[in-house]
Amino acid sequence: MVSTDRLLAFAAMSFLLIIIPGPSVLFVVGRALAQGKRAALMTVFGNTLGAYALVVAVALGIGAVVERSVLVFTVLKLAGAAYLVYLGVKAFRERGAMVASFDGGGGVARGVWRTLWEGFAVGVANPKTIVFFAAVLPQFVDRAQGHVVVQMLVLGLVFNVIAVVSDSVWGLAAATARGWFARSPKRLALVGGTGGLAMIGLGVTVAVTGRKD
Repeated sequence: MVSTDRLLAFAAMSFLLIIIPGPSVLFVVGRALAQGKRAALMTVFGNTLGAYALVVAVALGIGAVVERSVLVFTVLKLAGAAYLVYLGVKAFRERGAMVASFDGGGGVARGVWRTLWEGFAVGVANPKTIVFFAAVLPQFVDRAQGHVVVQMLVLGLVFNVIAVVSDSVWGLAAATARGWFARSPKRLALVGGTGGLAMIGLGVTVAVTGRKD
């Protein structure tokens, strides 16, 4: 199993990476502003599942292919960026419908799985997380101890626990601020449009972010 010193070192490095807002955090904040606390938390959960899927991929050796191949990495990055832009445009166009959804609460159950999937898609296509898991995670594995796959899965779990706590705090804080905007239909529509524009800008940022090869 993973030694205590390696586990703590990896947790510290993970924390430093996570507290710097990246695509996942900004996406959660955008969702919180546009749709509220429930959507933010479901997005966090989806993001976590997507990030852990990357951990599994790295543990099984697939992550090395993504990390070493500029083409594969670029395709995955652009796909994630395009999806963010699509979600941002959609949120901006539907900003006028936010008031009704905030007051009535109708359709929440219907949108849970969609919100979860969207969070998963952003989490699994997050360039920062891909590079971290592919290039950094294996360095904390003690191969002399054996059970390399299990060690990676445990380390990945540590990362995701920290990420869940951090992202949830961001999401809940943004959702709380949304409550003030909800007192006015115009302000609520404004924050919905702002959240959509933020996601579009995030998608563009992800698309133009290159690798340091």
